[in-house]
Amino acid sequence: MPTSARFRPITVEHLVTELADRIAGIAAHRVRTRVLIDGADLATDAAALADALVDPLRVRGHDVLRVSADDFLRPASLRFERGRRDPDVRYEDWLDVAGLRREVLDPLEESGTGHVLPALWDAARDRAFRLPRTSVPDGGVAVLDGELLLGQGLPAELTVHLWLSPGALRRRLPEDARWALPAYTRYDTEVRPSEQADVVVRVDDPRRPAVRES
Repeated sequence: MPTSARFRPITVEHLVTELADRIAGIAAHRVRTRVLIDGADLATDAAALADALVDPLRVRGHDVLRVSADDFLRPASLRFERGRRDPDVRYEDWLDVAGLRREVLDPLEESGTGHVLPALWDAARDRAFRLPRTSVPDGGVAVLDGELLLGQGLPAELTVHLWLSPGALRRRLPEDARWALPAYTRYDTEVRPSEQADVVVRVDDPRRPAVRES
């Protein structure tokens, strides 16, 4: 994060409203719209922010498909091939990027079919979900939450990154999850998500977020 970056304090409610307004403005000019909410697992709550956008977007006239990157992880045999706590594998290989593109994001291109598979792999049971495909109608919005999403070539009309200072990230991660810290360090160094994202929200204190000003 550049030291010159300035952040505007905002309530969680106003953050949701601002994001919903911005997404609706994009969706008004597209067949379908894809939104990525990116934040470190267990240290931020990207899923809660994504969930909070559903009803406001529907009120604004848009059907919403909620998708979680956790439902597009690779099988355990691949994720844990080098052990359960390898930060490099978590950074490089946990997410089935090709599957997420193929089943969700690419069909939502302007010329796509709009028919998506909302979940692919049940990581808890380590087996395929086997769900039916669903159709995202014209004007629809797909809201995807997950971690380490940027820099993967995932197409989106709006990207939101939940940023934590290094100290806050360490504090917010449960102790048994801190083995993943090198993965987040690589992400910040190699991808620079705070520079790539369309919207950056500082969440050192999740009750008092702040939005980076342009």
